[in-house]
Amino acid sequence: MSAVLRIVNRVLLGIIGLLLILIGGSVLAVGLGLNPPSWWIHDGQHDVLLSGAERTRWRDDGWWWPTVIAVLAVLLLLALWWLTAELRRRRLAEVLVDTGDGEGALLRGRALEGVLAGDASQLDGVARAHAELTGRRSTPEARVRLLLEPHVDPGEALNHLTTQALAHARDSAGLKSLPAEVRLRAVKHRAERVT
Repeated sequence: MSAVLRIVNRVLLGIIGLLLILIGGSVLAVGLGLNPPSWWIHDGQHDVLLSGAERTRWRDDGWWWPTVIAVLAVLLLLALWWLTAELRRRRLAEVLVDTGDGEGALLRGRALEGVLAGDASQLDGVARAHAELTGRRSTPEARVRLLLEPHVDPGEALNHLTTQALAHARDSAGLKSLPAEVRLRAVKHRAERVT
């Protein structure tokens, strides 16, 4: 979902920004005395944005107000969806660790992410590792990105990650399970020459 949200953000912000720059720049240019083209909606500096005739053109039509209200409601719902998606915390701030005595302890999510990334980066053939915790604090999930050296077998690197780094993070936090989404990428390198 985050990739979709990222694309929607970029497209919406680009379109809105372009429209605001074009409209604002053209209104500013006309307001400063530049003569607008004949097709432009305003004639000069003292022209109003909406005339009385334009404001009341469709007032008596039965379809006008329901259409305006429906369009504004859809725009409001889209804006609220966008706002809640932006304000929602993506990273897990803390993990609830069961101490065994009926109480619980809170472990900082960044600390567990750092340990997981550190363990993963020490694996053979891993150039760089990044870990992020998502989900709920009682049932966290990990997103791990590994940058692999060219000589490493991806299956072997994934096996070492699950049996060593993820198992260590799961056991140290006292979690029953730690589901993970792992993305593997290879380091860009030049082709080797064979002589």
